[in-house]
Amino acid sequence: MASVALAITIGPADIGMTDVWSAVAAHLGVGEPELTPIRDGIVWNLRLPRTLLAAVCGAGLAVCGAVMQSLLRNPLADPFVLGVSSGASTGAVLVVVLGVGGGALSVSAGAFLGAVVSFALVLALSQVLGGSTDRVVLSGVAAMQLFSSLTSVVVLTAADAETTRGVLFWLLGSLSGAGWTDVRMCLALLVAALVICVAHARTLDAFAFGQDAAASLGVNVARTRLVLLCTTALLTAALVSSAGAIGFVGLVLPHAARALAGPLHARLLPVTALAGAVFLVWVDTLARTVLDPQEVPVGVVTSLIGVPAFVLVLYRTRSLRR
Repeated sequence: MASVALAITIGPADIGMTDVWSAVAAHLGVGEPELTPIRDGIVWNLRLPRTLLAAVCGAGLAVCGAVMQSLLRNPLADPFVLGVSSGASTGAVLVVVLGVGGGALSVSAGAFLGAVVSFALVLALSQVLGGSTDRVVLSGVAAMQLFSSLTSVVVLTAADAETTRGVLFWLLGSLSGAGWTDVRMCLALLVAALVICVAHARTLDAFAFGQDAAASLGVNVARTRLVLLCTTALLTAALVSSAGAIGFVGLVLPHAARALAGPLHARLLPVTALAGAVFLVWVDTLARTVLDPQEVPVGVVTSLIGVPAFVLVLYRTRSLRR
């Protein structure tokens, strides 16, 4: 909460910590309004929902990455490896550029449906190929490439210059359109997903020793994997539909949290959620202020930070296998 409150004070408008607490208290019915309508609007309608959505997205993506890495026993797995982000991008582009849905679908709804369709394709393809964890990852990579290609074809052939610019900005990840509806929806799904994942913490610990070992301990491997993969995929779909494709959070933060909290998931998952929330709050603050008044897509900043960390993970994985 300290990071959220402090991040709200950073920006071109002169907002202090006292102003933040005053505006929040007034809207919660505690105390009288002390700010002018403009300053109150900056805090309550712009910076607060944006910062809260950044925290929720960071926590959700990081937790999804930690669960997928454990289920698939692959340190490089994250929500985007399963093609969810690419599917969401295609769904959003179909709504914006081709008008799919005839106006009945919003961009977020189109992105959510695209993500669900992509993940369903990954599950079906992995079952056809044998259903092993390696096949799930390979199916995700195939789906990611397929939907990325479809998105490029639609944008390059059917969109005008202004629409193309808007779509590309969204595809790179942006929290500039955050509103209270996004915050409530994503927060509710995050809480539900966290409850499900923490309830399966001991099962995830068993997966660390392999599927056969987990099965020998009484774990229903197929059912558990399906429940947790669907939970993380649906949460990722909702987050991507609200904030665009923000990469590397689900890949990097679980490794940092694992170094702090250890491998046991009952402790690892809450620490991962907290680390992801704090990380994305400050990354978004950097993205909207470093080139002020121009805004940098938050996905660009996470990639600039994530690529060196990705190389470090690859190096450590290679060292451990020697």
